[in-house]
Amino acid sequence: MTATDTFQAEWQDWRTAREVALADPHGWLSLTALHWLDEEPAGLDEVPGLWHVEGDTVVHSSDTSRVPEQSGVSAARVLTPVEGAPGERIEFGDRIAEVIRRTGRFAVRIHDPKAPALTAFAGIPVYEADPAWAVTGRFDAFPDRRTVTTGAVVDGLEHHHDAVGTVTFERDGSEHSLIVFGDGSGPSRALFTDATSGVTTYPAARILHLAAPAPDGTVILDFTRAENLPCAFTDAATCPIAPAENRLPFAVEAGERDPRQEATA
Repeated sequence: MTATDTFQAEWQDWRTAREVALADPHGWLSLTALHWLDEEPAGLDEVPGLWHVEGDTVVHSSDTSRVPEQSGVSAARVLTPVEGAPGERIEFGDRIAEVIRRTGRFAVRIHDPKAPALTAFAGIPVYEADPAWAVTGRFDAFPDRRTVTTGAVVDGLEHHHDAVGTVTFERDGSEHSLIVFGDGSGPSRALFTDATSGVTTYPAARILHLAAPAPDGTVILDFTRAENLPCAFTDAATCPIAPAENRLPFAVEAGERDPRQEATA
């Protein structure tokens, strides 16, 4: 087996695992709604009970005028989701209500295994894997970890990322750099856009996961494994956009393509 054959086989294994994970019955493709909450108790169409914000918590309680006794909602529940983290989940039959906190605001997003995006899922559109897009770069750590703030696909939200350094690489005779996020002790990630963004790939960002650098700082940027964020598949996600420093001026014709464009092509 040649080096190219090995690369292609490993890439196909990655792609298969990626699609299996995305097809999880309560994963990103199962999202059907995103409901923002305030201090006024409100019911949601998809799940029973009333939801409202009290200080830094979300309270879920029964609404006896709307909810049957056998609904499973019998007492108030207090949830305290962590800013920017995966939410706290409550199961209602085969549906899940996930309570999240973003930029100090609270929301409930609904996971439904019967979601149209999930039942219709037939794979992620991708560029063919070309080993030439596995590029060697150099990682340079920041003296001190810094916070990089980006916007989000939802107006008014912000994401705060721990930036640990930059990865510099060469493409077509020019040098380019990406700020990378992580905890400084292992693998990192970069959110980026390029000349394909909004054309053949999702416009807000794609994400590239990087292995820990070698002792000499060498790191591989395998753009054939550039992934879509959840917002490429659903409007019920709150994904970040790429930082201004990570907008590459050339076309990265590698990795995952925009599934929404492919669906309407």
